[in-house]
Amino acid sequence: VLVRWKEGLHLRPAARLVKEASNFQASISLKLDQQLADARSIFAVALLSATCGSVIDLEVSGADEEEAMAAMSEFFESDPDHDSAKNRFSSI
Repeated sequence: VLVRWKEGLHLRPAARLVKEASNFQASISLKLDQQLADARSIFAVALLSATCGSVIDLEVSGADEEEAMAAMSEFFESDPDHDSAKNRFSSI
C-alpha cells in the first residue's frame, strides 16, 4: 500500500491504524524496507517512520485475513481529513 498523507504515517493515523487492526483476529504486519511492524503496536508502527510516498507491504494471515486485508487497504486509500473514512477511522 502507498502512504498518501503528506505528513506520512505519523502518530494520529498510526493510532487509527492500530485501532482498526485490533478489530481482527488475523495477524497483521506492515513491512517497510527491512523493518517489520505488528499493526497492533503503536510503537512499532510509529517506528516505521513511513513518509508520504512510502510503499508498505501488508502481511495478513489468520481466520479473518480477507476482511482484515480489505480494511487495511481501505485505510491506506482513505484521506482521513476529506472523505467518509474520517468518520470510520477517527473515533479515537
